[in-house]
Amino acid sequence: MRNYRSVVKGFVIDQDEASEYLKVALEEYEEDGNLDAFLKAIRTVADAQGGISKLAEKTNLNRQHLYRSLSENGNPTIRTLDSILHSLGLKLSLTRAS
Repeated sequence: MRNYRSVVKGFVIDQDEASEYLKVALEEYEEDGNLDAFLKAIRTVADAQGGISKLAEKTNLNRQHLYRSLSENGNPTIRTLDSILHSLGLKLSLTRAS
């Protein structure tokens, strides 16, 4: 039996699915403030799209920094988060709060 994360990884290989998945994860973070859940969603997409080693190559950040930034106690800077998202084919954007 596959676990939830394994199933999600199968979907988020696709760029459009990854984008939607992370949008929902960010919306949930905005509602509940659970940063760990949002960072775990980013890790899931990174794992599905080649892993942390590949992400480190694309971002020019070392693996240890990425593991720390995306860990349960991680608190990545906006620059690190931007670099990670760009490497996953995504970008940060803002919309007006309702």
